[in-house]
Amino acid sequence: MATLLGIDTGGTYTDAVLYDDADRHVLRAGKALTTKHDLARGIEGALDDVLPEGEAPAIGFVSLSTTLATNAVVESHGGAVCLILIGQGPETLEKSGLGQAISDDPVAYIAGGHDATGEEQAGLDLDAARRAILEHAPRVAAIAVAGYFATRNPSHEIAVRDLARELTGLPVTCSHELSSALDAPRRALTTLLNARLIPMLHELILAVRSQLEARHISAPLMVVKGDGSMVSAEAAMLRPVETVLSGPAASVVGAFHLTGRSEAFVADIGGTTTDIAYISDGRPRLAARGATVGGWRTMVEAVDVHAVGLGGDSAVTIEAEPGPHDTGLRLGPRRAVPLSLLAHQYPHVLDILRGQVQSGVPSGNAGCFALQARRPGSGGAALSRGERALLDSLADGPLNLEGIEDRYLERRSLERLLDRGVVVRAGFTPSDAAHILGRQSQWSHEGAALGASLWRRKLAAFGDRRFDGDETAVAELVVEQFVRQGARALSTAALAAERNAQEMGGELLDRAARGGSAAGQLVDVTLRLSRPLVAVGAAAAAYFPGVARRVNTELDVPPHAGVCNAVGAVAGGIMQRAPVLITQPTGEKYRAHLFDGVADFEELEHAVAAAHRAAHAEAERLALAAGAGAVDITVERSDLTATASDGSDIFVECHVTGVAVGRPRTAAAA
Repeated sequence: MATLLGIDTGGTYTDAVLYDDADRHVLRAGKALTTKHDLARGIEGALDDVLPEGEAPAIGFVSLSTTLATNAVVESHGGAVCLILIGQGPETLEKSGLGQAISDDPVAYIAGGHDATGEEQAGLDLDAARRAILEHAPRVAAIAVAGYFATRNPSHEIAVRDLARELTGLPVTCSHELSSALDAPRRALTTLLNARLIPMLHELILAVRSQLEARHISAPLMVVKGDGSMVSAEAAMLRPVETVLSGPAASVVGAFHLTGRSEAFVADIGGTTTDIAYISDGRPRLAARGATVGGWRTMVEAVDVHAVGLGGDSAVTIEAEPGPHDTGLRLGPRRAVPLSLLAHQYPHVLDILRGQVQSGVPSGNAGCFALQARRPGSGGAALSRGERALLDSLADGPLNLEGIEDRYLERRSLERLLDRGVVVRAGFTPSDAAHILGRQSQWSHEGAALGASLWRRKLAAFGDRRFDGDETAVAELVVEQFVRQGARALSTAALAAERNAQEMGGELLDRAARGGSAAGQLVDVTLRLSRPLVAVGAAAAAYFPGVARRVNTELDVPPHAGVCNAVGAVAGGIMQRAPVLITQPTGEKYRAHLFDGVADFEELEHAVAAAHRAAHAEAERLALAAGAGAVDITVERSDLTATASDGSDIFVECHVTGVAVGRPRTAAAA
């Protein structure tokens, strides 16, 4: 078997591994900082570690995973999107959080849609669709199309998709491509969230390809999907929504291959998020109704991941109304560049921090900076004059934010750029606390200590005198808050994984996450997980010993835990599913809801035969398009019936699903 190359691009680090596919072990591992404004630089740094200059081993295939999509959803970042709703009105925005998610992006309401049987409920107004597309296309980066009952008949979505591609050339996502399940508002939400990620994924794939070409590597490029399987880069760029939760899925696959544990919780700590999943019988558990990311309940088939905005680079803020037993701090969900890293990259920041420490009572934004995270991209035309001016001021490095609270227009421009992910804040984070406590040492210790000193003074300004003259105590408090939030998140994920668990009160979970009993409390709550915890990620050893102790479980931090996602990127395989639904709209006919429309039959078995052929062909087509070599295909049938009053069976519906599995084609076979 060939040597494989795995790459993972996260919010903070880009990792790479050379992997021996025959012996299933890591040959070399490398790590570099992710450079969001130019992803190719971070990828180049990681590849330099595993492919030194002059060395070019034969690579069978390259596989890529990423947490950038997950981070963007958690932090509400992404490109501007035009959402086209077919057969749905403004009331749809009030459901499933769709209105909150759409924010200021444009929405167009187009006549059309179908009913539950796949029949047209109204004719499709293509003229209205054309007008909406031409009006909004110049100001968006992608288009999302969601039709009423499109899973029962996708023809209207397909027509609008084809029109949008013809008129604009923009990437277009259709809701029926994401899920075959009902629930139009949630499917529209998923379509919107994923459409926002399309430009980001395209940029990442192009950056990887540029680095591979520079090293004369012509092996096939794969991308990890949200369920842990792979697709070719070409397929991912056509249907990039399938790669949402790619990074978390790769971490679960990698954790299994690094530890061999067939039953365990996996916690992957990154810079922005901690992703928690469960391995059962050696396989990652999939989300039955779609994975939850950053509070959004999506309909993407993916590993059942509990993603929380808690990472090594989580922004530290003061809790507005802390309880009597709280730390008074809150971590995340937004990421901040650690001050230790900022000072390492821009040494002049130390002079600014020293001046702020010596100035007396610090302002709210003391110790806070802004710097450009990435280029505005295709949405750049929508930037205001103030936003462009702010970006220009960041061209030479970070901007000191002290005093910006008094400059309203500049503050509003900053908030909009932060929301788009074009600009990122820098400030005190758990990574800085870990530097102070000696758990990390790769960046500037002084930058971290100065940040802690500013935080000590900020807390004192709020009447909190616990830390006078003691920066170490501030760092310990931040780590304690990480342990509490981490234990709370892990416990919540464990309860969700327990299929028959009763709802447990949030106050009891919080009490257990704090550890021990507090004065005045009559009930002492202790948590104990019945499965071990596998912790992976570069900072796993810095925080998760405390989390494991708090939930009373065994901790396993395996070798190569810091590059676990890159291992998972190459250790999996290809799997494609093609579901066909059969219903009975009237007593005289059975309807097969095929991939391009519907077909009616007088006999159920005739409908099943047509569905079988379609599911088999579509699964094979998808697997080959995904980059598979040899493909094994099975077709599964599941009938749903009800019992009549006389005891006879009544047909309700039939599910016919084609499943194709295989390994990626290698360079020799490609």
